[in-house]
Amino acid sequence: MNERQTIGQAATASGMPADNIRYYEKIGLVAKPSRTEGNYRTYGPNEVRRLGFIRRARELGFSIEQVREMLEMTPHHEQDCGRVDQLTHEHLLSIDRKIADLTALRHELEAMLTSCHGGTVRDCRILEAIAPSKSAVTPHRHAVGQAKI
Repeated sequence: MNERQTIGQAATASGMPADNIRYYEKIGLVAKPSRTEGNYRTYGPNEVRRLGFIRRARELGFSIEQVREMLEMTPHHEQDCGRVDQLTHEHLLSIDRKIADLTALRHELEAMLTSCHGGTVRDCRILEAIAPSKSAVTPHRHAVGQAKI
């Protein structure tokens, strides 16, 4: 039985679109696969597992460089996993910062909505809050014939 799979089969098995597989090959995250006589890519079980690992790590929000670093560690089974812990901790801190930023943004938007009491666009408090203050607006130079926005 041939355990090699086409790119479509590997995409299905790994849960990763074929275009992503080609991209990860291009950037060296996945080794160039062997080819059939008809020049079709073929993938073995180890490559499909690697693709699945990449897919899941990317779903968790790890960067390509973080995934690359983790993949470089995987063959070294006896190596201390402290670096993986560190990468995960750094990623978690990054997520916490994003959550804090989104929470602040949510509060700001809620405050805008609360300040709006209906009326006309001319008197819209939300549009007023979004627009830069007149003192913050700097004149832009426009090229001849260029429309002003």
